[in-house]
Amino acid sequence: MSKLLAQAQPFSASLKALELQGLSWGTPTQEPILALHGWLDNAASFSRLAPLCPDFYWLAPDLAGHGFSDHRPRGVPYYLWDNLADLAELQTQQGWGASHLVAHSMGAAVATLYAAVYPERVKSLWLIDGMVPVTYLEEDLPLRMREAIEKRTLLEGRTSLGYGRYEDALQARMQSRFGVDQEAAEALLARSLSQRQGRWVWHTDPALRLTSVLRLSEAQVRGFLQAVQCPITLFMPQAGIAETLTQGYRDYVKHLEVVHLPGGHHVHLEVQGAEVIAACLQRGIHF
Repeated sequence: MSKLLAQAQPFSASLKALELQGLSWGTPTQEPILALHGWLDNAASFSRLAPLCPDFYWLAPDLAGHGFSDHRPRGVPYYLWDNLADLAELQTQQGWGASHLVAHSMGAAVATLYAAVYPERVKSLWLIDGMVPVTYLEEDLPLRMREAIEKRTLLEGRTSLGYGRYEDALQARMQSRFGVDQEAAEALLARSLSQRQGRWVWHTDPALRLTSVLRLSEAQVRGFLQAVQCPITLFMPQAGIAETLTQGYRDYVKHLEVVHLPGGHHVHLEVQGAEVIAACLQRGIHF
């Protein structure tokens, strides 16, 4: 087992549409935090941060198609907003009236939409290098839709050959566009890589890589931001992507604090970044 996962406990939740697997830290009697990982990551994304906040109960699901959670049925696309129904059902099963959300990248976009749609379920948002979905100009949407349909036809059903050695998969994750250190990579691979017929293959649903047919416009995203009632803390790493993605949107958030810190896209999986974020969480949630 990865060293970073030593304090984590597995959990599962049977929803109407699928089974979610994930990790938890702490005990259910503590103040709840719902933690949402980024695209092609999994619940292990919070394995460095959660243990630094021992006063809370962290529940980190592998979102649909990721980690050990079920894939959506064949032919059913992965839209960000489909996660909202899963999260609402998960929260209801847990018996939570409301919780804090800590979310990274794609998970941060999901969290923002969730807080807009279900404001009574969210006490605060703590967003790591992300805040909104990628948006497009209205006049560009027809062409984007056509491109996505055509790419889906070409790519659907293709599978990866995987890796002959675990070490090769580990190096690929460490040296990817958003690389992480070896400990973090081992934790993520523990929930996204399986050995089948002598090869190491990703069990993340390949359909997650297909371009989305339906997208949100800038005006739609502004509407969602204006519907968010809870305070938002946005962690902006120096070498991250949120600076570009959130330009022009921050003015529409009612209660926003931006925390600049050194680090890359997975700053919460870096030692220094996790410590800074944990200190803010401990201080802010208790406030």
